[in-house]
Amino acid sequence: MAVKIRLKRVGAKKKPFYRIVVADSKSARDSKAIEELGSYNPKATENAVILDVEKAAQWIKNGAQPTDTVRSLLKNAGVIPSESNADKTVAAEPVE
Repeated sequence: MAVKIRLKRVGAKKKPFYRIVVADSKSARDSKAIEELGSYNPKATENAVILDVEKAAQWIKNGAQPTDTVRSLLKNAGVIPSESNADKTVAAEPVE
């Protein structure tokens, strides 16, 4: 069973609100989750992400793979270390 940390939409029409959940990768987006880790409100100006950092770190340690959006939220929360731009620089080749 592949486990993912992903978003589950619970908001009304035109008012998105998401729960950050751990779920089986083959289950539907809004189906029952294994565990709820927090919430994400993209419309909020501050405190958009509420997250149980310890649970998220434990799930990642146990092999759960976050989706791209959740990965960026976890990086902002400090759960996943973010790569600095210095690590990503590639030596430019001279143009002849």
